[in-house]
Amino acid sequence: MSAAIRPEAEQDRAAVWSVNQAAFEGDAEANLVDALRDGGFAQVSLVAEVDGEIVGHILFSRVAIITKVGPVDALSLAPMAVLPSHQRQGIGSRLVEAGLEACRESGHRIVIVLGHPEFYPRFGFSSDLARRLESPFGGGEAWMALELAPRALEGLEGRVEFSPPFGAME
Repeated sequence: MSAAIRPEAEQDRAAVWSVNQAAFEGDAEANLVDALRDGGFAQVSLVAEVDGEIVGHILFSRVAIITKVGPVDALSLAPMAVLPSHQRQGIGSRLVEAGLEACRESGHRIVIVLGHPEFYPRFGFSSDLARRLESPFGGGEAWMALELAPRALEGLEGRVEFSPPFGAME
């Protein structure tokens, strides 16, 4: 099955909400996407389309790493969703790859994720890279970071501050 990956458009909003609601079996992540988008925090938002139907979505939004010398800009990958009927077909992987490339092309240097430790490392995410970054959500091995620019996390230590819409997820 071939999915076209493209930037989210205004007319995709309802379908994106439905994909997130179905994938996470609840409204929290779907509402988070709307709040991040409406609050101006969304930086990269892509959809996967199969035969004219939106079947997947990924969102990257702004976060700040609060360090002793000041804030450092970064992105959070959250959420990433694929309709249950289309999961395990490579669509999520294609969304992550295209999303990371779009982030890199936009000049972003760091991405963090709280996600499946068996899935995200294949894209370069590492819990070791996130070890010195404090997460408000905990996470252990699921708390990971990725450098989009070489050595972007070198010597960096601090607390990741998510945008206000994430407060509803705590």
